[in-house]
Amino acid sequence: MTSAERRRLRGAVNNVMLTLTGLSTLLICGLLFFVLGYLFFKGASTLDWAFFTQLPKPAGETGGGMANAIVGSAKMLALATAIGVPIGFLGGVYLAEYGQKGFAFVVQYLTDLLNGVPSIVIGIFAYTMVVLRMHHFSTFAGGVALGVMMIPIAVRSTEEFLHAVPRGLREGALALGAPKWRMLATVVVPAAKQGIITGIMLDLARVAGETAPLLFTSFGNQFWSPGFNQPAASLPAMIFKYATSPYADWHRQALAAGFVLLMLILTINVSARLILSRSRLSRAR
Repeated sequence: MTSAERRRLRGAVNNVMLTLTGLSTLLICGLLFFVLGYLFFKGASTLDWAFFTQLPKPAGETGGGMANAIVGSAKMLALATAIGVPIGFLGGVYLAEYGQKGFAFVVQYLTDLLNGVPSIVIGIFAYTMVVLRMHHFSTFAGGVALGVMMIPIAVRSTEEFLHAVPRGLREGALALGAPKWRMLATVVVPAAKQGIITGIMLDLARVAGETAPLLFTSFGNQFWSPGFNQPAASLPAMIFKYATSPYADWHRQALAAGFVLLMLILTINVSARLILSRSRLSRAR
């Protein structure tokens, strides 16, 4: 085969692969826009003020809203963040700055293993460790389940962004006489702050739509759930319940709740990407 024939062959293979990747991109984007469009026309068109301010109506009655589920989801996500983020952040700092080959390898392996555990298994774990010991479902149990799910992603994202900090910053701080903990607190972590925040936001978006762990922990509630010691409604669980019901009005509200949840996750993801792009732009300058 001559060099000209090889160039033509490489060009043909390149064109075929470029076409396949373009078609795959169009397919993925098409599916995304189809889901967004379907939820927009079926869900957003039925949204009203009552959806955000009123409690669910009894079965068979029309109207009402999911105010209790919105508040319940916010409380569980806040509790999950308070549990998962500090543990994940400290674990990531340890792996990036203090970890050695032996024990650090075990921590990394267990983190990756926990990240791959199905969410329903996390729900069973939280049910066994929290619900059975408290003898009732609760908002706290739901927050614990989501918090456990947040830990491995927080660990890995923190570790990766700390590794991205130039080594010269560490050496400069140590050369000026700063102890290692001060160097980390005042130089390395602030330099990776935007990336770490991005990872936490993506972590939060990942658990915001989880349903299975909440069925075992927070269970659900048709009314307000004050505090953290009572069963609580959540948007993912309400979507599951309403979508599988025989009532047309509940189907409508399930689509509306799906649209609200999708917009929340999309907003978090876009915000995280913007923060990360700004961080990269500032480093480039």
